[in-house]
Amino acid sequence: MAVQNLPFIENMEKRVQGATKLLDGSLERCFVVGLEHRDAKVIYNCLRAYAAIDNTSSAEELFRTTVVSPLIQKIVPQNYAKAVSGVSSDDLEDDYEQIMQCVEKDCKFILEISSSANSGLHIFDFLANSILKEVHSAIMKGKPGACSPGKPKEFLRNYKASLKFLDFLEGYCPSKSAVTKFRSEPAYTDFMRLWHVSVYFSLRFQEIAGGLDGALTATISPVGVNENQMKQKPLLLKQSIKLLESLQSCWSDDVLVFSHSDKFLRLSLQLISRYTIWLSSGLAARNASDGSSSSPADPEWALSVPVEDFIYVMHDVNAVIGELSESGDFVGRVNQLLASCPIEVLTLVKQSILQAVEPLKELLPSIMDVMIGVIVKRSNEDLKHLKGITATYRMTNKLPVRHSPYVSGILHPLKVFLEGDRVHYLTEDDKTKLRRGSTDKITATYYDMVSEVVNVARKTESSLQRLRQGQQKRIGGSTDASDNIISDTDKICMQLFLDIQEYARNLRTLGIDAREIESYRSLWQCVAPKDKQDSIQF
Repeated sequence: MAVQNLPFIENMEKRVQGATKLLDGSLERCFVVGLEHRDAKVIYNCLRAYAAIDNTSSAEELFRTTVVSPLIQKIVPQNYAKAVSGVSSDDLEDDYEQIMQCVEKDCKFILEISSSANSGLHIFDFLANSILKEVHSAIMKGKPGACSPGKPKEFLRNYKASLKFLDFLEGYCPSKSAVTKFRSEPAYTDFMRLWHVSVYFSLRFQEIAGGLDGALTATISPVGVNENQMKQKPLLLKQSIKLLESLQSCWSDDVLVFSHSDKFLRLSLQLISRYTIWLSSGLAARNASDGSSSSPADPEWALSVPVEDFIYVMHDVNAVIGELSESGDFVGRVNQLLASCPIEVLTLVKQSILQAVEPLKELLPSIMDVMIGVIVKRSNEDLKHLKGITATYRMTNKLPVRHSPYVSGILHPLKVFLEGDRVHYLTEDDKTKLRRGSTDKITATYYDMVSEVVNVARKTESSLQRLRQGQQKRIGGSTDASDNIISDTDKICMQLFLDIQEYARNLRTLGIDAREIESYRSLWQCVAPKDKQDSIQF
């Protein structure tokens, strides 16, 4: 027979259980009386007794039900139907303020007793197992909607208020080890599980990223371009405006959760990348097409807009790059919010943002090329007229005395573009690049066409001359007479020489020195008389 089954042992167990129950009941009544009268001596002795019998949980539970629960129930409504009907909202900020006042007024006494030096009562955790546990229960019963991430604004406000409340409770911890113990309590862990921050972030991600995606699928839409220039907004296109709004939203006080800063940083980098890809795709579509499409679909948005709208694009990209630069407001804002992080972390965050902007910077030349390409294409329409010079001087013996009419139209598209009402959105540096890039390409095309005309004229003239010489030899005539006649090629070159001089003067009105353009120097060498080859003057 087992020892524990002996009648003597069973009788002793019953007596021990009875004594234990009697002791627990007496200790409970004594502790409750001490709590009701705030009798520090009674409370201290009772806590020592609870500690001696290793029953701290009973003391914590008694304090919760006797003192904390009645106070909390007065603050947080327990009838959720009333809360839904409007008697009370799911907001917790005011509730926490009242709870903190109650803790300071009605709970501080026992916290001071249990944390007194050399008392041996540090094993009690009334903060977690009495106060926080009761607050958790009250929220779940009275305001379960307060923890729902489905209402992001309310959720974040309540979450931050909860963190502030936890900080308040930790202020009663006498040491770092006490704070660590407080955070390791199951009641603390259960309370933090109320707040599904990952779900909240997912909803914010969909909201912010989806908003930008919606803007990027729309057509180019300048904003505020008809306003007074002094009142212009830093950004002109709704796509760019939405990008900065989205980035600022990631780090705004009513969106950011500090514990998830890494995720919001990743979202910020993804937003910059999406904007860059949208722009890059549009430029690629523009370069692959002649611009005749009228479809505004992404990424062909760039096909449906006039080239002048790329001034807005250039302006906005420069503005976005400036905003996201090391000296920009965005980087400063992020660093300010993460100021409590180590300097190494701040450096990595800054570098990640700056690196994300690099692909956007690399698109600036492509935007400029789109504008230059259209201007050059329009100029080529006038350059085509120079081919008529060949036919003109084969039908007349007159010598050219002035430049051809087509010359005045070569730079007209560039002048119109630079005099447009949108050009003030370009920086002076971009205007210079536009002028220089356009005139370089126009002049290069001009040289190619002139070179072709002159070469064809010379080949044709050489063939005709051989035919004439052959005929004259057959009839026995002299070939000396033709040497004094001005050839068609000479007349064509004389006309082209007058044309390129006028072209150079037109370049000068745009602030461009033709002598600095390599293709113009080649153009001069192609048609200038031998005595003027070495000196470009116009």
